[in-house]
Amino acid sequence: RVGDGINTAALAALVALFVLTFAATRFGRVKKELKKLAERRGGRRASQIVANLGVAGLCAAMGWHAGCIAALAEAAADTVSSEIGQVVGGRAWMITTGRRVAAGTDGGVSVAGTVAGVLAASVVVGVGGIHGALEAPQALLVFAAACAGLGVDSVLGATVERRGWLGNDLVNFSSTLFAALVVVAWMVVRG
Repeated sequence: RVGDGINTAALAALVALFVLTFAATRFGRVKKELKKLAERRGGRRASQIVANLGVAGLCAAMGWHAGCIAALAEAAADTVSSEIGQVVGGRAWMITTGRRVAAGTDGGVSVAGTVAGVLAASVVVGVGGIHGALEAPQALLVFAAACAGLGVDSVLGATVERRGWLGNDLVNFSSTLFAALVVVAWMVVRG
């Protein structure tokens, strides 16, 4: 049954997100701790979980598999890009100005972090498309939306988060929502 394949694919994408983010968070932990950039050891707060997975859960409940995978892929891309970029990215550039900033600065991007995030998104989209749950053109759209959401996250970090207007949880929620809405809007327009 198609629904079972989609449920299996969404669950597999969720597991891929957990594995990727777990590994990235622990990668170079000592170095991140010395720079005071490491996630707290107690694990994620409930607000962080809702911020990163809430949109995917809503899309799954609505039967919007592609939107669900886009949100999961964006969440994975964001976490992996930040965690890897802080360790191997060296200095970063502010996405809105191009000025050099220290790794870990809200809105800062590095080549290593961005590449790691894009790779994480591709893994989640690939896993989310198993058993034909996403057709090739749809998978490409989902991947592009997740990468665009990663960019939106950085822009929001550089602007509204740096000014204190939104916290990181709302920035993450907004970015996953953006990725999912791109996909859902495209599907509605295409009929």
